[in-house]
Amino acid sequence: MSEMRKIAAILVSDVVGYSRLAGADEERVLARLRALRSDLIDPTIAVYNGRVVKRTGDGSLVEFRSVVDAVRCAIEVQNAMVERNAGLPPERRIEFRVGIHLGDVVEESDGDLMGDGVNIAARLEGIAKPGAICLSEDAYRQVKAKLDLLVIDLGATQLKNIAEPIRVYSLEAGRATSPIISEQPSAHGKPSIAVLAFNNLSGDVEQEYFSDGISEDIITDLSRLSELHVIARNSSFVYKKAAVSIPEVAKALGVRYVLEGSVRKAGNRVRVTAQLIDATDGGHVWANRFDRDLTDIFAVQDELTLEIVAALKLKLTAGERDRLAKSRAVDVKAYEFFLRGRELAWITTKIGNIEARKLLERTIAIDAGYSPAYAFIAFTHCIDYINGFSSDPEYSLRTGLELAQRAVAMGEEEPTGHWALGIAYGWGGDLDRGLAEAHRGLALSPNFAAMMLLLARIQIYLGDAAAALETLDAAKRRDPHHPQFAMQFQADAHFSLGQYEQAIVAIEQWLTRSPNSESAYALLASCYGHLGRLEASRKAWSRALQINPDFSMERRRRILPYRKPEDFELRIEGLRKAGLEV
Repeated sequence: MSEMRKIAAILVSDVVGYSRLAGADEERVLARLRALRSDLIDPTIAVYNGRVVKRTGDGSLVEFRSVVDAVRCAIEVQNAMVERNAGLPPERRIEFRVGIHLGDVVEESDGDLMGDGVNIAARLEGIAKPGAICLSEDAYRQVKAKLDLLVIDLGATQLKNIAEPIRVYSLEAGRATSPIISEQPSAHGKPSIAVLAFNNLSGDVEQEYFSDGISEDIITDLSRLSELHVIARNSSFVYKKAAVSIPEVAKALGVRYVLEGSVRKAGNRVRVTAQLIDATDGGHVWANRFDRDLTDIFAVQDELTLEIVAALKLKLTAGERDRLAKSRAVDVKAYEFFLRGRELAWITTKIGNIEARKLLERTIAIDAGYSPAYAFIAFTHCIDYINGFSSDPEYSLRTGLELAQRAVAMGEEEPTGHWALGIAYGWGGDLDRGLAEAHRGLALSPNFAAMMLLLARIQIYLGDAAAALETLDAAKRRDPHHPQFAMQFQADAHFSLGQYEQAIVAIEQWLTRSPNSESAYALLASCYGHLGRLEASRKAWSRALQINPDFSMERRRRILPYRKPEDFELRIEGLRKAGLEV
Protein backbone atom coordinates (compact mmCIF):
# COMPACT_ATOMS: atom_id res chain seq x y z
CA MET A 1 0.00 0.00 0.00
CA SER A 2 1.58 3.36 -1.10
CA GLU A 3 1.82 6.17 1.42
CA MET A 4 2.50 9.90 1.24
CA ARG A 5 3.80 12.01 4.11
CA LYS A 6 2.75 15.67 4.32
CA ILE A 7 1.89 18.56 6.66
CA ALA A 8 -1.84 19.08 7.04
CA ALA A 9 -4.39 20.98 9.11
CA ILE A 10 -6.47 18.35 10.90
CA LEU A 11 -9.82 18.85 12.60
CA VAL A 12 -11.33 16.16 14.83
CA SER A 13 -14.80 16.51 16.36
CA ASP A 14 -17.30 14.45 18.29
CA VAL A 15 -20.65 14.80 20.07
CA VAL A 16 -20.51 15.49 23.79
CA GLY A 17 -22.22 12.72 25.78
CA TYR A 18 -23.31 10.81 22.71
CA SER A 19 -23.92 7.56 24.59
CA ARG A 20 -26.23 9.34 27.03
CA LEU A 21 -28.15 11.05 24.22
CA ALA A 22 -28.47 7.84 22.21
CA GLY A 23 -29.57 5.92 25.27
CA ALA A 24 -32.48 8.32 25.75
CA ASP A 25 -33.68 8.23 22.13
CA GLU A 26 -31.18 6.86 19.63
CA GLU A 27 -33.46 7.17 16.63
CA ARG A 28 -34.15 10.87 17.23
CA VAL A 29 -30.47 11.65 17.89
CA LEU A 30 -29.38 9.90 14.70
CA ALA A 31 -32.02 11.77 12.71
CA ARG A 32 -30.85 15.10 14.13
CA LEU A 33 -27.22 14.27 13.41
CA ARG A 34 -28.04 13.37 9.80
CA ALA A 35 -29.95 16.64 9.44
CA LEU A 36 -27.09 18.65 10.96
CA ARG A 37 -24.61 17.05 8.60
CA SER A 38 -26.71 17.66 5.51
CA ASP A 39 -27.75 21.27 6.12
CA LEU A 40 -24.97 22.67 8.32
CA ILE A 41 -21.79 20.66 8.80
CA ASP A 42 -21.07 19.28 5.33
CA PRO A 43 -21.97 22.53 3.49
CA THR A 44 -19.75 24.51 5.87
CA ILE A 45 -16.87 22.08 5.39
CA ALA A 46 -17.29 22.46 1.63
CA VAL A 47 -17.26 26.27 1.84
CA TYR A 48 -13.89 26.12 3.61
CA ASN A 49 -12.44 23.54 1.22
CA GLY A 50 -12.33 20.71 3.75
CA ARG A 51 -12.20 16.99 3.01
CA VAL A 52 -14.04 14.57 5.27
CA VAL A 53 -11.53 11.76 5.73
CA LYS A 54 -13.79 9.54 7.78
CA ARG A 55 -16.65 9.47 10.25
CA THR A 56 -16.74 7.29 13.33
CA GLY A 57 -20.31 7.21 14.56
CA ASP A 58 -20.64 10.56 16.28
CA GLY A 59 -17.16 11.82 15.31
CA SER A 60 -15.44 13.23 12.23
CA LEU A 61 -11.89 13.57 10.92
CA VAL A 62 -11.53 16.42 8.41
CA GLU A 63 -8.48 17.67 6.50
CA PHE A 64 -8.11 21.33 5.48
CA ARG A 65 -5.66 23.11 3.22
CA SER A 66 -4.94 25.68 5.96
CA VAL A 67 -5.48 26.14 9.68
CA VAL A 68 -7.31 29.38 8.91
CA ASP A 69 -9.93 27.46 6.94
CA ALA A 70 -10.19 24.80 9.65
CA VAL A 71 -10.76 27.38 12.40
CA ARG A 72 -13.24 29.38 10.31
CA CYS A 73 -15.21 26.22 9.64
CA ALA A 74 -15.18 25.12 13.30
CA ILE A 75 -16.29 28.52 14.61
CA GLU A 76 -19.10 28.80 12.09
CA VAL A 77 -20.46 25.37 13.02
CA GLN A 78 -20.08 25.93 16.77
CA ASN A 79 -21.77 29.33 16.65
CA ALA A 80 -24.62 27.85 14.58
CA MET A 81 -25.05 25.15 17.22
CA VAL A 82 -25.45 27.78 19.93
CA GLU A 83 -28.47 29.12 18.00
CA ARG A 84 -29.88 25.67 17.24
CA ASN A 85 -29.65 24.63 20.89
CA ALA A 86 -31.30 27.82 22.13
CA GLY A 87 -34.32 26.92 24.23
CA LEU A 88 -33.66 23.19 24.26
CA PRO A 89 -33.25 21.55 27.68
CA PRO A 90 -29.63 20.51 28.39
CA GLU A 91 -30.41 16.82 28.12
CA ARG A 92 -31.54 17.24 24.50
CA ARG A 93 -28.79 19.51 23.20
CA ILE A 94 -26.30 18.24 20.65
CA GLU A 95 -22.95 19.88 21.37
CA PHE A 96 -19.60 19.30 19.70
CA ARG A 97 -16.02 19.29 20.94
CA VAL A 98 -13.36 20.18 18.36
CA GLY A 99 -9.59 19.76 18.25
CA ILE A 100 -7.38 21.33 15.55
CA HIS A 101 -3.69 20.69 14.93
CA LEU A 102 -1.19 21.45 12.18
CA GLY A 103 1.28 18.61 11.85
CA ASP A 104 2.85 15.67 10.08
CA VAL A 105 0.45 13.04 8.71
CA VAL A 106 0.66 9.99 6.48
CA GLU A 107 -1.93 9.72 3.72
CA GLU A 108 -2.63 6.17 2.61
CA SER A 109 -3.74 5.14 -0.86
CA ASP A 110 -7.40 5.04 0.16
CA GLY A 111 -7.23 8.65 1.43
CA ASP A 112 -7.15 7.76 5.13
CA LEU A 113 -4.81 9.78 7.36
CA MET A 114 -2.58 8.44 10.12
CA GLY A 115 0.25 9.75 12.30
CA ASP A 116 1.00 12.20 15.08
CA GLY A 117 -0.92 15.03 13.40
CA VAL A 118 -4.13 13.03 13.65
CA ASN A 119 -3.41 11.73 17.15
CA ILE A 120 -2.74 15.17 18.60
CA ALA A 121 -5.91 16.64 17.03
CA ALA A 122 -7.91 13.76 18.53
CA ARG A 123 -6.41 14.33 22.01
CA LEU A 124 -7.13 18.06 21.76
CA GLU A 125 -10.74 17.28 20.94
CA GLY A 126 -10.89 15.06 24.02
CA ILE A 127 -9.99 17.91 26.40
CA ALA A 128 -12.18 20.58 24.77
CA LYS A 129 -15.21 21.82 26.68
CA PRO A 130 -18.66 21.37 25.12
CA GLY A 131 -19.03 23.95 22.35
CA ALA A 132 -15.31 24.81 22.42
CA ILE A 133 -12.41 24.44 20.01
CA CYS A 134 -8.94 23.50 21.25
CA LEU A 135 -5.92 24.48 19.15
CA SER A 136 -2.36 23.25 19.45
CA GLU A 137 0.35 25.90 19.61
CA ASP A 138 1.40 25.02 16.05
CA ALA A 139 -2.15 25.63 14.84
CA TYR A 140 -2.64 28.78 16.90
CA ARG A 141 0.55 30.30 15.56
CA GLN A 142 -0.94 30.19 12.05
CA VAL A 143 -4.07 32.18 12.92
CA LYS A 144 -3.34 34.32 15.98
CA ALA A 145 -2.79 37.47 13.92
CA LYS A 146 -6.21 36.99 12.32
CA LEU A 147 -8.28 36.13 15.38
CA ASP A 148 -10.81 38.64 16.61
CA LEU A 149 -12.20 36.83 19.66
CA LEU A 150 -11.30 35.77 23.17
CA VAL A 151 -8.68 33.02 23.38
CA ILE A 152 -7.97 31.15 26.59
CA ASP A 153 -4.37 30.00 27.00
CA LEU A 154 -4.54 26.64 28.76
CA GLY A 155 -0.76 26.45 29.00
CA ALA A 156 1.45 23.40 28.47
CA THR A 157 -0.80 20.33 28.66
CA GLN A 158 0.12 16.67 28.83
CA LEU A 159 -2.09 14.87 26.31
CA LYS A 160 -2.77 11.17 26.63
CA ASN A 161 -0.21 9.02 24.72
CA ILE A 162 1.63 12.12 23.45
CA ALA A 163 5.24 12.17 24.70
CA GLU A 164 5.83 15.90 25.18
CA PRO A 165 3.44 18.47 26.72
CA ILE A 166 1.78 20.72 24.13
CA ARG A 167 0.63 24.29 24.69
CA VAL A 168 -3.13 24.45 24.14
CA TYR A 169 -5.44 27.36 23.35
CA SER A 170 -9.24 27.24 23.70
CA LEU A 171 -11.86 29.17 21.72
CA GLU A 172 -15.49 29.14 22.85
CA ALA A 173 -18.51 29.36 20.59
CA GLY A 174 -20.66 32.46 20.69
CA ARG A 175 -17.85 34.74 21.87
CA ALA A 176 -17.70 36.85 18.71
CA THR A 177 -19.75 37.50 15.64
CA SER A 178 -16.78 37.94 13.29
CA PRO A 179 -14.25 35.51 14.69
CA ILE A 180 -11.75 35.69 11.84
CA ILE A 181 -10.66 38.84 10.10
CA SER A 182 -11.28 38.11 6.45
CA GLU A 183 -11.14 39.85 3.11
CA GLN A 184 -14.71 38.71 2.54
CA PRO A 185 -17.56 41.05 3.62
CA SER A 186 -19.59 40.31 6.73
CA ALA A 187 -23.05 38.77 6.49
CA HIS A 188 -24.71 42.15 6.07
CA GLY A 189 -21.72 44.38 5.19
CA LYS A 190 -23.32 47.43 6.87
CA PRO A 191 -23.03 49.26 10.19
CA SER A 192 -25.11 47.28 12.68
CA ILE A 193 -27.11 48.61 15.61
CA ALA A 194 -29.38 47.43 18.42
CA VAL A 195 -31.70 49.85 20.22
CA LEU A 196 -32.26 48.78 23.82
CA ALA A 197 -35.51 49.52 25.65
CA PHE A 198 -35.13 53.05 27.01
CA ASN A 199 -35.33 53.36 30.80
CA ASN A 200 -38.51 54.81 32.25
CA LEU A 201 -37.49 57.66 34.58
CA SER A 202 -41.00 59.01 35.06
CA GLY A 203 -41.31 57.60 38.57
CA ASP A 204 -44.44 55.72 37.55
CA VAL A 205 -44.23 52.10 36.44
CA GLU A 206 -47.49 52.63 34.54
CA GLN A 207 -45.54 54.86 32.15
CA GLU A 208 -43.33 51.96 31.04
CA TYR A 209 -45.40 51.57 27.87
CA PHE A 210 -44.38 55.11 26.89
CA SER A 211 -40.61 54.60 27.16
CA ASP A 212 -40.94 51.22 25.44
CA GLY A 213 -43.01 52.81 22.69
CA ILE A 214 -40.43 55.55 22.09
CA SER A 215 -37.73 52.86 21.77
CA GLU A 216 -39.83 50.85 19.33
CA ASP A 217 -40.54 53.91 17.21
CA ILE A 218 -36.81 54.67 17.01
CA ILE A 219 -36.21 51.08 15.88
CA THR A 220 -38.94 51.52 13.27
CA ASP A 221 -37.38 54.74 11.98
CA LEU A 222 -33.87 53.28 11.82
CA SER A 223 -35.20 50.13 10.13
CA ARG A 224 -36.16 52.24 7.13
CA LEU A 225 -32.51 52.94 6.35
CA SER A 226 -31.05 50.63 3.71
CA GLU A 227 -27.44 51.34 4.80
CA LEU A 228 -28.02 50.14 8.36
CA HIS A 229 -28.47 46.64 9.80
CA VAL A 230 -31.03 47.00 12.62
CA ILE A 231 -31.95 44.41 15.24
CA ALA A 232 -35.68 43.89 15.77
CA ARG A 233 -37.53 44.98 18.91
CA ASN A 234 -38.25 41.37 19.79
CA SER A 235 -34.52 40.69 20.30
CA SER A 236 -33.22 43.99 21.69
CA PHE A 237 -35.98 44.14 24.32
CA VAL A 238 -34.84 40.76 25.69
CA TYR A 239 -32.15 42.71 27.54
CA LYS A 240 -34.56 45.09 29.22
CA LYS A 241 -33.40 45.48 32.86
CA ALA A 242 -30.97 42.58 32.39
CA ALA A 243 -27.67 42.70 34.25
CA VAL A 244 -25.47 42.43 31.16
CA SER A 245 -22.86 44.79 29.77
CA ILE A 246 -23.10 46.62 26.45
CA PRO A 247 -20.27 44.50 24.93
CA GLU A 248 -22.11 41.32 25.98
CA VAL A 249 -25.35 42.53 24.40
CA ALA A 250 -23.51 43.54 21.23
CA LYS A 251 -21.86 40.12 20.91
CA ALA A 252 -25.09 38.27 21.58
CA LEU A 253 -26.97 40.29 18.94
CA GLY A 254 -24.11 40.47 16.44
CA VAL A 255 -23.87 44.26 16.26
CA ARG A 256 -21.18 46.89 16.60
CA TYR A 257 -23.29 49.78 17.89
CA VAL A 258 -25.79 49.91 20.75
CA LEU A 259 -28.20 52.78 21.42
CA GLU A 260 -29.40 53.16 25.00
CA GLY A 261 -31.31 55.94 26.68
CA SER A 262 -34.05 57.07 29.01
CA VAL A 263 -37.40 58.83 28.91
CA ARG A 264 -38.78 61.12 31.60
CA LYS A 265 -42.39 62.20 31.10
CA ALA A 266 -43.84 64.82 33.42
CA GLY A 267 -47.03 66.69 32.67
CA ASN A 268 -46.82 68.07 29.15
CA ARG A 269 -43.03 67.81 29.00
CA VAL A 270 -40.77 64.95 28.01
CA ARG A 271 -37.01 64.52 28.29
CA VAL A 272 -35.33 61.94 26.09
CA THR A 273 -31.63 61.19 26.57
CA ALA A 274 -29.74 58.81 24.32
CA GLN A 275 -26.18 57.66 23.72
CA LEU A 276 -24.70 55.61 20.91
CA ILE A 277 -21.93 53.27 22.00
CA ASP A 278 -19.31 51.51 19.88
CA ALA A 279 -19.14 48.09 21.54
CA THR A 280 -15.70 47.33 20.13
CA ASP A 281 -14.07 49.76 22.57
CA GLY A 282 -16.97 50.97 24.75
CA GLY A 283 -16.54 54.51 23.43
CA HIS A 284 -19.40 57.00 23.05
CA VAL A 285 -19.95 57.81 19.39
CA TRP A 286 -22.74 60.29 20.06
CA ALA A 287 -24.97 61.48 22.90
CA ASN A 288 -27.71 64.07 23.24
CA ARG A 289 -30.61 65.19 25.41
CA PHE A 290 -33.94 66.47 24.13
CA ASP A 291 -36.24 68.54 26.39
CA ARG A 292 -39.51 69.19 24.59
CA ASP A 293 -43.25 69.47 24.83
CA LEU A 294 -45.00 66.12 24.44
CA THR A 295 -46.49 67.35 21.17
CA ASP A 296 -42.96 67.43 19.75
CA ILE A 297 -42.22 63.76 20.47
CA PHE A 298 -42.16 62.75 16.79
CA ALA A 299 -39.81 65.62 16.01
CA VAL A 300 -37.51 64.35 18.77
CA GLN A 301 -37.50 60.89 17.18
CA ASP A 302 -36.77 62.36 13.74
CA GLU A 303 -33.91 64.51 15.06
CA LEU A 304 -32.46 61.60 17.00
CA THR A 305 -32.52 59.41 13.89
CA LEU A 306 -30.86 62.09 11.76
CA GLU A 307 -28.12 62.60 14.35
CA ILE A 308 -27.39 58.86 14.40
CA VAL A 309 -27.23 58.92 10.59
CA ALA A 310 -24.68 61.74 10.81
CA ALA A 311 -22.67 60.04 13.56
CA LEU A 312 -22.41 56.81 11.53
CA LYS A 313 -21.77 58.70 8.29
CA LEU A 314 -24.56 56.85 6.49
CA LYS A 315 -25.47 57.67 2.91
CA LEU A 316 -29.22 58.08 2.54
CA THR A 317 -31.20 57.64 -0.64
CA ALA A 318 -33.34 60.55 -1.79
CA GLY A 319 -36.46 58.72 -0.62
CA GLU A 320 -34.97 58.10 2.81
CA ARG A 321 -33.99 61.76 3.16
CA ASP A 322 -37.51 62.84 2.21
CA ARG A 323 -39.15 60.48 4.69
CA LEU A 324 -36.90 61.57 7.55
CA ALA A 325 -37.48 65.23 6.74
CA LYS A 326 -41.24 64.89 7.17
CA SER A 327 -42.08 65.63 10.80
CA ARG A 328 -45.48 64.25 11.77
CA ALA A 329 -48.12 66.09 13.77
CA VAL A 330 -49.33 64.16 16.80
CA ASP A 331 -52.15 64.28 19.28
CA VAL A 332 -50.53 63.16 22.52
CA LYS A 333 -53.58 61.28 23.79
CA ALA A 334 -54.00 59.44 20.47
CA TYR A 335 -50.32 58.52 20.51
CA GLU A 336 -50.54 57.16 24.06
CA PHE A 337 -53.56 54.99 23.16
CA PHE A 338 -51.65 53.76 20.09
CA LEU A 339 -48.58 52.76 22.11
CA ARG A 340 -50.70 50.78 24.57
CA GLY A 341 -52.70 49.13 21.80
CA ARG A 342 -49.68 48.21 19.71
CA GLU A 343 -48.01 46.62 22.72
CA LEU A 344 -51.06 44.39 23.33
CA ALA A 345 -51.44 43.54 19.63
CA TRP A 346 -47.94 42.03 19.52
CA ILE A 347 -49.01 39.44 22.12
CA THR A 348 -51.36 37.82 19.53
CA THR A 349 -53.77 36.29 22.04
CA LYS A 350 -57.57 36.40 21.92
CA ILE A 351 -57.90 38.65 24.97
CA GLY A 352 -54.91 40.74 23.89
CA ASN A 353 -56.56 41.35 20.50
CA ILE A 354 -59.80 42.52 22.10
CA GLU A 355 -58.05 44.94 24.43
CA ALA A 356 -55.70 46.15 21.70
CA ARG A 357 -58.63 46.98 19.41
CA LYS A 358 -60.35 49.00 22.14
CA LEU A 359 -57.25 51.16 22.62
CA LEU A 360 -56.47 51.50 18.92
CA GLU A 361 -60.06 52.46 18.15
CA ARG A 362 -59.74 55.23 20.74
CA THR A 363 -56.67 56.37 18.81
CA ILE A 364 -58.57 56.78 15.55
CA ALA A 365 -61.56 58.31 17.37
CA ILE A 366 -59.20 61.16 18.25
CA ASP A 367 -57.09 61.11 15.06
CA ALA A 368 -59.02 59.57 12.17
CA GLY A 369 -55.97 59.76 9.91
CA TYR A 370 -53.61 57.70 12.08
CA SER A 371 -52.52 55.08 9.53
CA PRO A 372 -50.47 52.76 11.83
CA ALA A 373 -53.46 52.40 14.17
CA TYR A 374 -55.62 51.08 11.30
CA ALA A 375 -52.78 48.70 10.36
CA PHE A 376 -52.61 47.18 13.83
CA ILE A 377 -56.40 46.89 14.15
CA ALA A 378 -56.33 45.06 10.81
CA PHE A 379 -53.57 42.81 12.17
CA THR A 380 -55.68 41.84 15.22
CA HIS A 381 -58.59 40.84 12.96
CA CYS A 382 -56.27 38.74 10.78
CA ILE A 383 -54.88 36.99 13.87
CA ASP A 384 -58.46 36.24 14.96
CA TYR A 385 -58.98 34.53 11.59
CA ILE A 386 -55.65 32.68 11.54
CA ASN A 387 -55.85 31.37 15.11
CA GLY A 388 -59.55 30.57 15.09
CA PHE A 389 -60.38 33.19 17.76
CA SER A 390 -63.36 34.52 15.82
CA SER A 391 -66.92 33.19 15.79
CA ASP A 392 -67.15 34.56 12.25
CA PRO A 393 -63.73 33.96 10.64
CA GLU A 394 -64.69 35.27 7.20
CA TYR A 395 -65.90 38.53 8.72
CA SER A 396 -62.61 38.89 10.62
CA LEU A 397 -60.52 38.36 7.50
CA ARG A 398 -62.70 40.68 5.42
CA THR A 399 -62.52 43.38 8.11
CA GLY A 400 -58.76 42.98 8.37
CA LEU A 401 -58.42 43.42 4.61
CA GLU A 402 -60.61 46.53 4.49
CA LEU A 403 -58.79 48.22 7.39
CA ALA A 404 -55.37 47.38 5.96
CA GLN A 405 -56.38 48.82 2.60
CA ARG A 406 -57.49 51.98 4.41
CA ALA A 407 -54.16 52.15 6.26
CA VAL A 408 -52.21 51.99 2.98
CA ALA A 409 -54.50 54.57 1.33
CA MET A 410 -53.85 56.96 4.23
CA GLY A 411 -50.10 56.45 4.31
CA GLU A 412 -48.59 54.70 1.29
CA GLU A 413 -45.07 55.13 2.71
CA GLU A 414 -46.00 53.67 6.12
CA PRO A 415 -44.59 50.08 6.07
CA THR A 416 -46.95 48.70 8.74
CA GLY A 417 -49.90 49.25 6.41
CA HIS A 418 -48.29 47.13 3.69
CA TRP A 419 -47.41 44.50 6.29
CA ALA A 420 -51.03 44.21 7.49
CA LEU A 421 -52.33 44.25 3.92
CA GLY A 422 -49.84 41.54 2.91
CA ILE A 423 -51.10 39.35 5.77
CA ALA A 424 -54.74 39.89 4.78
CA TYR A 425 -54.11 39.24 1.07
CA GLY A 426 -51.96 36.19 1.81
CA TRP A 427 -54.44 34.48 4.10
CA GLY A 428 -57.25 35.38 1.74
CA GLY A 429 -55.48 33.40 -0.98
CA ASP A 430 -54.46 36.42 -3.08
CA LEU A 431 -50.79 35.42 -2.87
CA ASP A 432 -49.53 37.59 -5.73
CA ARG A 433 -50.88 40.75 -4.11
CA GLY A 434 -49.59 39.56 -0.73
CA LEU A 435 -46.14 39.08 -2.25
CA ALA A 436 -46.24 42.55 -3.80
CA GLU A 437 -47.17 44.14 -0.45
CA ALA A 438 -44.33 42.31 1.33
CA HIS A 439 -41.81 43.51 -1.27
CA ARG A 440 -43.18 47.06 -1.10
CA GLY A 441 -42.95 47.00 2.68
CA LEU A 442 -39.34 45.82 2.57
CA ALA A 443 -38.47 48.52 0.04
CA LEU A 444 -39.76 51.06 2.58
CA SER A 445 -38.24 49.32 5.63
CA PRO A 446 -35.40 46.93 4.66
CA ASN A 447 -34.87 45.79 8.28
CA PHE A 448 -38.52 44.97 9.09
CA ALA A 449 -38.11 41.42 10.46
CA ALA A 450 -41.86 40.79 10.76
CA MET A 451 -42.21 41.74 7.09
CA MET A 452 -39.53 39.18 6.23
CA LEU A 453 -41.49 36.50 8.11
CA LEU A 454 -44.57 37.47 6.10
CA LEU A 455 -42.58 37.20 2.87
CA ALA A 456 -41.24 33.77 3.85
CA ARG A 457 -44.74 32.53 4.64
CA ILE A 458 -46.07 33.69 1.28
CA GLN A 459 -43.09 32.13 -0.52
CA ILE A 460 -43.91 28.78 1.12
CA TYR A 461 -47.55 29.04 0.01
CA LEU A 462 -46.41 29.92 -3.51
CA GLY A 463 -44.27 26.77 -3.62
CA ASP A 464 -40.86 28.49 -3.36
CA ALA A 465 -39.66 26.97 -0.08
CA ALA A 466 -35.97 27.35 -0.97
CA ALA A 467 -36.39 31.13 -1.28
CA ALA A 468 -38.34 31.10 1.99
CA LEU A 469 -35.38 29.56 3.82
CA GLU A 470 -33.12 32.36 2.53
CA THR A 471 -35.67 34.96 3.66
CA LEU A 472 -35.88 33.32 7.10
CA ASP A 473 -32.10 33.48 7.44
CA ALA A 474 -32.23 37.22 6.75
CA ALA A 475 -35.04 37.66 9.29
CA LYS A 476 -33.18 35.75 11.99
CA ARG A 477 -30.05 37.85 11.48
CA ARG A 478 -32.13 40.89 12.36
CA ASP A 479 -34.02 39.09 15.11
CA PRO A 480 -31.67 36.57 16.80
CA HIS A 481 -34.28 35.94 19.52
CA HIS A 482 -36.84 35.35 16.78
CA PRO A 483 -40.43 34.38 17.65
CA GLN A 484 -41.54 30.78 17.40
CA PHE A 485 -43.20 31.61 14.06
CA ALA A 486 -39.74 31.64 12.48
CA MET A 487 -39.14 28.03 13.52
CA GLN A 488 -42.65 27.10 12.37
CA PHE A 489 -42.03 28.58 8.92
CA GLN A 490 -38.59 26.93 8.76
CA ALA A 491 -40.16 23.57 9.56
CA ASP A 492 -42.82 24.12 6.88
CA ALA A 493 -40.20 25.10 4.30
CA HIS A 494 -38.01 22.05 4.96
CA PHE A 495 -41.10 19.83 4.85
CA SER A 496 -42.18 21.28 1.50
CA LEU A 497 -38.71 20.45 0.14
CA GLY A 498 -38.98 16.87 1.40
CA GLN A 499 -36.25 17.51 3.99
CA TYR A 500 -38.09 15.74 6.79
CA GLU A 501 -35.19 15.30 9.18
CA GLN A 502 -34.34 19.01 9.00
CA ALA A 503 -38.03 19.77 9.51
CA ILE A 504 -38.02 17.65 12.68
CA VAL A 505 -35.09 19.65 14.09
CA ALA A 506 -37.01 22.91 13.45
CA ILE A 507 -40.21 21.45 14.95
CA GLU A 508 -38.35 20.47 18.12
CA GLN A 509 -37.16 24.07 18.48
CA TRP A 510 -40.69 25.28 17.72
CA LEU A 511 -42.04 23.07 20.50
CA THR A 512 -39.58 24.47 23.05
CA ARG A 513 -41.24 27.86 22.45
CA SER A 514 -44.79 26.58 22.07
CA PRO A 515 -45.05 23.14 23.75
CA ASN A 516 -48.82 22.91 23.28
CA SER A 517 -48.95 23.59 19.56
CA GLU A 518 -51.17 21.00 17.92
CA SER A 519 -49.98 22.24 14.52
CA ALA A 520 -46.39 21.38 15.43
CA TYR A 521 -47.30 17.86 16.48
CA ALA A 522 -49.42 17.34 13.36
CA LEU A 523 -46.51 18.32 11.12
CA LEU A 524 -44.18 16.17 13.22
CA ALA A 525 -46.51 13.22 12.72
CA SER A 526 -46.40 13.71 8.95
CA CYS A 527 -42.59 13.95 8.99
CA TYR A 528 -42.34 10.66 10.86
CA GLY A 529 -44.82 9.07 8.46
CA HIS A 530 -42.70 9.99 5.45
CA LEU A 531 -39.59 8.64 7.21
CA GLY A 532 -41.31 5.31 7.96
CA ARG A 533 -41.28 5.89 11.73
CA LEU A 534 -44.89 4.84 12.05
CA GLU A 535 -45.19 4.48 15.82
CA ALA A 536 -43.58 7.89 16.37
CA SER A 537 -46.01 9.36 13.84
CA ARG A 538 -49.02 7.94 15.66
CA LYS A 539 -47.77 9.24 19.01
CA ALA A 540 -47.26 12.74 17.63
CA TRP A 541 -50.74 12.73 16.05
CA SER A 542 -52.26 11.51 19.31
CA ARG A 543 -50.56 14.38 21.11
CA ALA A 544 -52.01 16.89 18.61
CA LEU A 545 -55.53 15.60 19.27
CA GLN A 546 -54.92 15.52 23.00
CA ILE A 547 -54.04 19.22 22.91
CA ASN A 548 -56.99 20.07 20.66
CA PRO A 549 -59.63 17.36 20.18
CA ASP A 550 -61.20 19.51 17.45
CA PHE A 551 -57.99 19.76 15.43
CA SER A 552 -58.86 19.19 11.79
CA MET A 553 -56.66 18.77 8.75
CA GLU A 554 -59.73 19.53 6.67
CA ARG A 555 -59.98 22.97 8.29
CA ARG A 556 -56.29 23.52 7.61
CA ARG A 557 -56.80 22.49 3.98
CA ARG A 558 -59.53 25.12 3.79
CA ILE A 559 -57.65 28.04 5.39
CA LEU A 560 -54.01 27.41 4.40
CA PRO A 561 -53.66 29.14 1.00
CA TYR A 562 -51.24 26.80 -0.79
CA ARG A 563 -51.22 27.63 -4.48
CA LYS A 564 -50.41 24.04 -5.40
CA PRO A 565 -52.84 21.57 -3.80
CA GLU A 566 -50.12 18.90 -3.86
CA ASP A 567 -48.05 20.93 -1.35
CA PHE A 568 -50.77 20.48 1.25
CA GLU A 569 -51.49 16.91 0.16
CA LEU A 570 -47.87 16.06 1.02
CA ARG A 571 -48.79 16.72 4.64
CA ILE A 572 -51.81 14.42 4.42
CA GLU A 573 -49.75 11.74 2.68
CA GLY A 574 -47.29 11.51 5.57
CA LEU A 575 -50.14 10.88 8.02
CA ARG A 576 -51.72 8.27 5.80
CA LYS A 577 -48.40 6.44 5.49
CA ALA A 578 -48.63 5.94 9.25
CA GLY A 579 -52.11 4.46 8.87
CA LEU A 580 -53.86 7.53 10.29
CA GLU A 581 -57.33 8.46 9.11
CA VAL A 582 -57.52 12.20 8.48
